[in-house]
Amino acid sequence: MDSRFDFHASYASHRVPMMGRNAVATSQPLAAQAGLRIIQQGGNAVDAAIASAMALTVLEPTGNGIGSDAFALVWDGSQLHGLNASGRAPAAWTPERFVGRSRMPEIGWEAVTVPGAVSAWVALAARFGTLPLTTLAQPAIDYARHGFPVSPLIGELWQRGFDKLQHQPGFRQCFAPDGRPPRVGELFRNPAQADTLQKIAESNGESFYRGELAEKIAACARQHNAALTLADLNNHRADWVSVLSQPFAGGSVQELPPNGQGIATLIALGILEQLDIGRYAPDSVPWLHLSIEAMKLALVDLERYVSDEDHLEFPAQRLLSEPYLRQRAALIDPERAGDFTFGAPQQSGTVYLSTADASGMMVSFIQSNFMGFGSGVVVPDTGISLQNRGAGFSLDPSHPNVVAGGKRPFHTIIPAFALDAQGAPLMSFGVMGGPMQAQGHLQLALRIMLHKQNPQAAIDAPRWRVEQGRQVVFEAALDRNTLAALRRLGHQVTLEDPLQGYHFGGAQAIVRDPQGFYIAATESRKDGQAVVF
Repeated sequence: MDSRFDFHASYASHRVPMMGRNAVATSQPLAAQAGLRIIQQGGNAVDAAIASAMALTVLEPTGNGIGSDAFALVWDGSQLHGLNASGRAPAAWTPERFVGRSRMPEIGWEAVTVPGAVSAWVALAARFGTLPLTTLAQPAIDYARHGFPVSPLIGELWQRGFDKLQHQPGFRQCFAPDGRPPRVGELFRNPAQADTLQKIAESNGESFYRGELAEKIAACARQHNAALTLADLNNHRADWVSVLSQPFAGGSVQELPPNGQGIATLIALGILEQLDIGRYAPDSVPWLHLSIEAMKLALVDLERYVSDEDHLEFPAQRLLSEPYLRQRAALIDPERAGDFTFGAPQQSGTVYLSTADASGMMVSFIQSNFMGFGSGVVVPDTGISLQNRGAGFSLDPSHPNVVAGGKRPFHTIIPAFALDAQGAPLMSFGVMGGPMQAQGHLQLALRIMLHKQNPQAAIDAPRWRVEQGRQVVFEAALDRNTLAALRRLGHQVTLEDPLQGYHFGGAQAIVRDPQGFYIAATESRKDGQAVVF
């Protein structure tokens, strides 16, 4: 597969692709520098990913924290490995606990499942790392103890989070110690978080799940009559899993299996292969129309079927079978937007980062609270902000994703990877941002793998986001004549400024060039940075 890219294709942006034999791309510049520092100290791409991830819990609390969940894909030089480090529901959770509600809670202790991110750091370091966790944690500890200047977008999101969550237990003490959130450019310190990171590193994560920190989390839960117990923390495990793969554009795209939404990207790409999407130019009306329709079909299947893999109604691979994809593709009218329902296959918000090193190792890693700061709950004097992934459960007793103790909820966060025709690594990529993630993966794969746009151009290009029915939101930069043509096809088009809505995701990508170096790109809509050497 020819991986040469068009470096003339560009969209409005102040970013350029970065090239080097080692690369780190994250959503916050200091976190990218943390990962690069680790590689320069002799660490590999996994070491760099862990260091950047730990740093991001300090630098970008608006998207993740020590109490996040995480997933990863690791190319070790010869093989791709998948890691699911999402947490499970407290054992005491049952549908009856939430009787009277129309949906699961989104804030407070009743939204908190067992945090899995710490277990991801530990599992990755144990299997692939070369440096001790105490070394990898040092940049994050330094940022927390000595302070860092709050970057522009994160500062604005911090204010939004404060307005929503300031009355949740521990939130103001941790994130607004002066009675207000920090302003953009203001130095922010979190010494309690520094101490916690030190304890996690020195105990290799044991303190968080079975030691002093676990006891503090459980005690805080008891104080607020929450269901989470020390036993729930003790019983947590991260799982190495087989990846799902879908042929596309002469190569293939890899995603983790459910409980995440990555399968939706693969379904949509499989449908587009059936429709020979490569006939059309990127950003043309038929290209956009077919891409949107394929994504809509994938999302209705996602909503109906995806849950904890142990609770699926049938193996996830059935949704990717050739006959099923052909059947779904046949539902698309090239001349009209459709309203779709789920099919019946037969037997047969987050921070995202990417790293790569000169040895050939590449990492696609994502960790997140959810909906910004997550539940808003912060364990006192620890800096541990807790996710609200319980909000991903259904309360419909007939749905495979119905809430239950010890069960993983449906998850929005997904890392992605692509291989070329020979099965060699082509790209580590991801697009953080709630329901935008699978849609963002699709759009990047189309642009980079099929149309050979360089990764920075592909990230900068105007995005679209399927809502419900025929509703599609576009970035305001898209051509007006194109939008008018899509409206004539029946799409209910609205426009949104990405710098106001933050709902078009945040991408990072590292592409491997056949000559042995990497091309790294970062989200032009965020505060991030791609760094190389």
